[in-house]
Amino acid sequence: MRNSIFGILIVFVVACGPGNKPDEQAFLETLDSAAVEGPAISEEVISSVLQQIPSPLEISVLLKESGTRYDKTLLNSPDNISKYNSNYQKALNLGVYGTDLGYTNIYEQNQDGLDYMSAIKELADGLSIGQFFDIETIGRLATNSKNLDSLLLITTQNFNSINSYLQEQNRANLSVLLLTGGWLEAMHITCQVSIQDPDNRELQETIGSQKIILENIALLLSFYKEVDQNMASLLSDVQKLQAEYESIEIITTYQESTFEVIDGVMVIKDNSSSEIKITNENVENINNIIGSIRNKIIS
Repeated sequence: MRNSIFGILIVFVVACGPGNKPDEQAFLETLDSAAVEGPAISEEVISSVLQQIPSPLEISVLLKESGTRYDKTLLNSPDNISKYNSNYQKALNLGVYGTDLGYTNIYEQNQDGLDYMSAIKELADGLSIGQFFDIETIGRLATNSKNLDSLLLITTQNFNSINSYLQEQNRANLSVLLLTGGWLEAMHITCQVSIQDPDNRELQETIGSQKIILENIALLLSFYKEVDQNMASLLSDVQKLQAEYESIEIITTYQESTFEVIDGVMVIKDNSSSEIKITNENVENINNIIGSIRNKIIS
């Protein structure tokens, strides 16, 4: 599967219009405590991570095309939303629910999608970033899988808007949590399905290809390990996952790029290829570790 822009908020972030400006005072009033001290991570740094991570929407397409049936039990129930009281929990599960909404969208499970949209809006309001969420537009786009490219473009653009806003409030750590929660949920779903279909090499390779992405996520979390106990604990769990990924080998064969004309436009074709050496045992171990991390997040 090709790497593409992650659009961590998947199908549910739509930029606020000119007449719907962020309410900074409301944001400040909802902080758990004083602003978290730590580095402001630039949009460029986070965007470089986003560009390397396969979209959960694309992963959901891969699952559906493999013949895998829709399985609601793989997702985090919207009913769990009452458990998420801190900004840390809200941000992580906002990412989780975003991935779940993308999954329901690909399988055209509209009623489940509406339930996730409601939960997403509630969490976003709790973080005082609800002004970035237009539920009517989300619903219109999410009920038509043909809008996938538009959704990915919109969500990527607006993750940057949210990231900028959070940085202004000295809360860029929330952006990292959104990213991490969404990625973990996508990997949870993929691992679960891969175990049920152990002969599907494409699923296994998708899991194995996340080795480099995981390194980037760990790096982002490490920026906050000295100032945020929750993020330090999450980093420790992520590092256990990294340890398992050490046994997975990725061999890249470089081939010179070529030019092609597509629809009258000259484009560059990347001819390099990668071989990912991953076993069923690797998938089992990764699934177990991700499951443990996920249980801490959603419980």
